Amino acid sequence: MEKLSIIKIGGNIIEDENSLNEFLTLFSNLEGKKILVHGGGKRATNIASKLGIESKMINGRRITDLETLEVITMVYGGLVNKNVVAKLQVLQTNAIGLTGADINSIQSDKRPVKEIDFGFVGDVTKVNHIAIDKLIKADFTPVFCAITHDGNGQLLNTNADTITSQVAVGMSEIYETSIYYCFELNGVLQDFSDKESVIKNINSETYKKLLKDGIISDGMLPKLENCFDALKNGVLKVNMGNTSMLTKENDNFTTITI
Repeated sequence: MEKLSIIKIGGNIIEDENSLNEFLTLFSNLEGKKILVHGGGKRATNIASKLGIESKMINGRRITDLETLEVITMVYGGLVNKNVVAKLQVLQTNAIGLTGADINSIQSDKRPVKEIDFGFVGDVTKVNHIAIDKLIKADFTPVFCAITHDGNGQLLNTNADTITSQVAVGMSEIYETSIYYCFELNGVLQDFSDKESVIKNINSETYKKLLKDGIISDGMLPKLENCFDALKNGVLKVNMGNTSMLTKENDNFTTITI
């Protein structure tokens, strides 16, 4: 099976021009077939504020009313996505920017209202791996923003980590898929106060122990649950660390396997 790398970057890289340029150079130099997924929440919050629209967050998740959805569509699907695509063209990577609505690539259901009404937020239900593969086979590099659609004309704000894992699961029907979650830390840390204490390998057994010992908690919990969900559904491995894990020289990051 041919290999496919799916890389996700967050808002901190997008907000810093130097970090973004460095990352996109590493991404362009990465061998083989690849897909990029990006967020853009910080930029959306800043622009919403300039427009006089208050951003409401609960437990780190954005409440997406109609006004906020308009801003997110403009910022994720327009400003951030097209800026990334333009920079990749300079680096000779023939990128194509997409939402989940484009080529019907990622469908979601609107999240049901339970204790919290998140508004126009989607939970991924279907990835059209055949359509996405047509782009890859044509030597295009897909760049997905964090927007999906419900198949009935409604766009939905969707968590970029989840899009990454679900696209990887879908593409594992055709490719040997690996995920790279790029963030500020060097990886999953044994001791949060020691930024060098990277746990290099985590599997199902070591994960249980890390949970029991309280080493993994808070914001890292949903990320790792997402990782194991992807691994159980066909993804080969998940890597977590800073952007330098895309180089051959750096081996100081976390790899998660079953």
